[in-house]
Amino acid sequence: MATKEELFNQMSNNASESDVRRIDENIDGMKKGKLLEVWDKVMQLYRFVKDPSAPWGGKALAIGALIYMISPIDAVPDITPIVGLLDDVAIITAAVAKLANELKKYRG
Repeated sequence: MATKEELFNQMSNNASESDVRRIDENIDGMKKGKLLEVWDKVMQLYRFVKDPSAPWGGKALAIGALIYMISPIDAVPDITPIVGLLDDVAIITAAVAKLANELKKYRG
């Protein structure tokens, strides 16, 4: 089984505009559990992805993180009680840290 880092890298490397549509359709359903603690970060990534002027390299990283979050297939399945969303939180937090400078204007 792939590690969360391998899955995240694969999702980032394969990011596409169709992934943005998938994120649009599923993001609201992810506002739950441990993700509530980082929801502001999720929304920063989402606003960044939706900005047509944002650079594609950073967008691909943000898309990878958001796709990882909404995907039921990740290192720890989301249906696993308590720890199921912790890996999603870790990926979101890492992506926000990596994109910190680019995300400043997407806060709030």
